[in-house]
Amino acid sequence: MAKGILGKKVGMTQIFNSEGKLVPVTVIDCNGNVVLQKKSVENDGYESVQVGYGEKSEKASNKPMMGHFEKSGSTPKRYLKELRTNEMSEFEVGQEVPVSIFADGDYVDVQGVSKGKGFQGSIKRHNQSRGPMSHGSHYHRRPGSMGPVAPNRVAKGKKLPGHMGSRTITIQNLQIVKVDADRGLLLIKGNVPGANKTFVTIKNAIKK
Repeated sequence: MAKGILGKKVGMTQIFNSEGKLVPVTVIDCNGNVVLQKKSVENDGYESVQVGYGEKSEKASNKPMMGHFEKSGSTPKRYLKELRTNEMSEFEVGQEVPVSIFADGDYVDVQGVSKGKGFQGSIKRHNQSRGPMSHGSHYHRRPGSMGPVAPNRVAKGKKLPGHMGSRTITIQNLQIVKVDADRGLLLIKGNVPGANKTFVTIKNAIKK
């Protein structure tokens, strides 16, 4: 079972650790996480906590959602995420979830939507090798053979040009370098998915 929090990717910077080594970090703003709903085994068949993050205008929320927010005593939230967990049972509906649920040195899995690259060829999209670029070669950046003649069709899974990016990506086992509880920031070693100002979900690592 996991504990988690929602946040916004601010950008990347670098800090020096206790050994004096330079560490690249991604800054994630986690201010304003609120518990909107709790589910239990008795009522719903499983345990979970629904967390809301990011402000949204009332005009952009419909009546059912406004009733959902009012029930928890919260303002309208832009992002909602249900976390299947029993580690956050101490939080009550309407209570704010602080970044201090994590500590320096913890390992987390970070999920976000990768940057969209549009329509790309097989070399960029699948890291394939190109053909000879010399004069007379009619094979430069093509995707290669479409398969044998016998089936008379292209096999499923053939790596071809197409839309690249804009997918939900999870990077596992990233280390939290620093938890800034006063400003509600998490500094995570390395990069996390998505462009700056995009929404990410941070959970404790399931493989650590």
